[in-house]
Amino acid sequence: MEFNKEQQIIGLRVLSDNVIWLWKNDKYVVVIDPALSQPVKEYLKANDLKLEAILQTHHHSDHIGGTKELIHEWPNVKVIASAKEKDRIPFQNLSVKHGDKLKLLDEEVEVIEVIGHTRSHLAFYFNNETPVLFVGDTLFSAGCGRVFEGTYKQMYNSLKKIKSLPKNTLIYCAHEYTKSNLLWALDIEPENQTLKKKLIEVKKKIALKELTIPFLLKEELKINLFLRADNLKRFSYLRANKDSWV
Repeated sequence: MEFNKEQQIIGLRVLSDNVIWLWKNDKYVVVIDPALSQPVKEYLKANDLKLEAILQTHHHSDHIGGTKELIHEWPNVKVIASAKEKDRIPFQNLSVKHGDKLKLLDEEVEVIEVIGHTRSHLAFYFNNETPVLFVGDTLFSAGCGRVFEGTYKQMYNSLKKIKSLPKNTLIYCAHEYTKSNLLWALDIEPENQTLKKKLIEVKKKIALKELTIPFLLKEELKINLFLRADNLKRFSYLRANKDSWV
């Protein structure tokens, strides 16, 4: 999906539901959360591109699994990750924290810490003509990440940070969970016509083998029950309900 004339973001489907994002211009690529190396290497070589940087949102193996082999192929690549996670993201060579700013593909990228899913989870944001947020596993379309290491309060506050971004922000998450999340949301709000309409759209995309992500924050504020939760108690109820939903 293009967001200006020179740059583009490509999604590579891997594993069962992961998406590796490749943010590129005509010469260089920034890879976000490479679960595997081979699809990335094949794309770069087929398109005669060089790897500039790897952005790691958190330490889970389905987000960093391909990093070691990519470094072997491109030894000078920048591996950008949380300074708090040097023990669990061992290949990082550019350690960052909340509020840091980076220059990648001639864009200023801001680091936003969005704790909850893990103890130190990062999102990467740039406020272009169309703002873009690479959010990892903190937010999904119609859902949010499980709270594994953080607390409900931390995740709730992280979602509030995301809600404060410009409404035209295009959000790139790391998993294709949209259909399942909408089915759960309709269990909670079975008469919600906005959710029903969105589910029809998502099923059509899936039938065409298209990704249902990225998504606009403006739309997500209407369909995502976690973003719509106006207090911590409601958020905690929804997260616990989703955890036990089958």
